[in-house]
Amino acid sequence: MQMGLREANQKFSRLVKAIKQGKEVLLTERGKPLAVVKLIEGHNDTQAVVRRLETAGLLRAASKRRVLPAWNARSVRGVPVSCTVMKDREER
Repeated sequence: MQMGLREANQKFSRLVKAIKQGKEVLLTERGKPLAVVKLIEGHNDTQAVVRRLETAGLLRAASKRRVLPAWNARSVRGVPVSCTVMKDREER
């Protein structure tokens, strides 16, 4: 997105909204590029990662916010995985 300095000053809330959506805004002065304004994202910020993935088209937000049901472990029949891993390591 490109925006002149005067327009950025007059429509600052629009500029901030675009930045929050993950867009980079190129600020120009008399048609010449001056600066790029973009969102500062922390590497460990979960919301920032989700927004970046949504912007890239790799993730779609849930249509409903709800709590997931409790996780219940299921019993598995057969040889335990640990035995399979140890056997595989011995064969190498």
